[in-house]
Amino acid sequence: MTNNRNRAGPWLVLGVPIALGLAWITQGSGVIENDRERNIYIPDELTIPLQVQAAHNGQQIFFRYRWPADQPHVYHDMLRYEDGEWVRHGNSVAGPDPDGTYEDRVAMLVDDGRVPNFGRYGGYITAGDQMRFFSNSASPADVQAHPHLGKTLGQSDVRKYLPATRSDQNDWRSVVDADVLKTQREAGYFLDLWHWRAGRSNPIGASDDQWIGEYRNSDEGSGPYTTNWDGDNNQPRWMLDPEQTGQRALRWEDVTTGGVDFDGIYYLSEENRTDFDPDHDWQNGDVIPRRLLREPQGSRGSISVHGQARWEDGFWDVTLMRDMDTGNPLDDKAFHEQGVYDVGIGVYRNATGSRWHYVSHPYTVGLGRDADFQAEAFHGSSPDWNDDWFEMTLFYPGQVDWPTLISRAHAGAEDIAAHKPVRPRHSEKQLALYGVEMEFREAITSRWFMTLFAGLIVMLGTTLALLPSFRSTRKGDQS
Repeated sequence: MTNNRNRAGPWLVLGVPIALGLAWITQGSGVIENDRERNIYIPDELTIPLQVQAAHNGQQIFFRYRWPADQPHVYHDMLRYEDGEWVRHGNSVAGPDPDGTYEDRVAMLVDDGRVPNFGRYGGYITAGDQMRFFSNSASPADVQAHPHLGKTLGQSDVRKYLPATRSDQNDWRSVVDADVLKTQREAGYFLDLWHWRAGRSNPIGASDDQWIGEYRNSDEGSGPYTTNWDGDNNQPRWMLDPEQTGQRALRWEDVTTGGVDFDGIYYLSEENRTDFDPDHDWQNGDVIPRRLLREPQGSRGSISVHGQARWEDGFWDVTLMRDMDTGNPLDDKAFHEQGVYDVGIGVYRNATGSRWHYVSHPYTVGLGRDADFQAEAFHGSSPDWNDDWFEMTLFYPGQVDWPTLISRAHAGAEDIAAHKPVRPRHSEKQLALYGVEMEFREAITSRWFMTLFAGLIVMLGTTLALLPSFRSTRKGDQS
């Protein structure tokens, strides 16, 4: 028996520490942590509330949104003077902008029933292969080289798109032919996008108007902002007009405090600008907005702010209005009496942009017909809003794309194939947690295999350690 114990000892001495070490590696450090280099940043809150109201007077339709935010973020894309150079702050980053220079936003997708699956799965159907700011996002060079996205549209990233605009759901490159895209759009296979921005549209009472087909496209016409940058001279094109505003620039310390005087000067527009003066004695910390606000034109200017969109006492309260029928059927979804429409709403707050937003389940709004909530009819030019809000919960969607949802990797793919809607099956909290899980699916899978390997080592070591004892017992029986 002494010899058997001696034989078992090395396996126990070596196997158990190795297994314990692997167990500590796989379980002791965790996998859920922010990694900006891989475009991973998990918000502190995975869900937030949103209140919505709608109304119409037969000519215009109004949507009112109210959501919580610790402070307003209205500054977006700023140029700060530092030691003789104008340095850009506020472009898209993973998670919150460290200086707070990224605007709050609300976006609403609208469909009239001609986009299959949007009413069942909402914005999930617009998240395609290798989206911008996903960990596996397509390289700018590949997108720029693409004959349609790069050469025709002039883009360098993959943004929201609809499934039927691709012949292969697992390949963003497989854009269908231009004539098919044209026919799809004429058939109404696109989503109308209402896009309000606290910095790049709200100060002039405007909203952006876009649509989603093979890309997130803008309506015909010009938008509510343009770029204030002279690339030849590496300086702004315009500055604040001191005769109108009493100043040429903002100050960095005012931009980053998180406060804003909505009746003051915090933006640059066609109404308060003048040509940039390179000979002025600019000081470190002077700030000029890199976006010039302007009155939008054409179909892109169809949506406007009703009243004043303001942040007060911890909440944004924003009302948008638009003609029910803009006369632009290739850009906008028309609203009609007795119609029912699918909507999905997203909110950006805490100085976040790109995919770091909160989104809703798909809901229906009715104009006199049964739906999740009603666009109440009224007479006059302004709704008489009451306290009857429709309550939604928005959730952080994480890195969940449509190709994954319809693949064998997703347990609910069969339900999607059977056209079973998501809202009765998954709460917002469940979807948020699934979104976080998908952010770390590679790390989770790796840890799972390492844990399995550690368990196998323990089992093997134990078996080898005990095997001599079994042999000794068999020999004793034979004698």
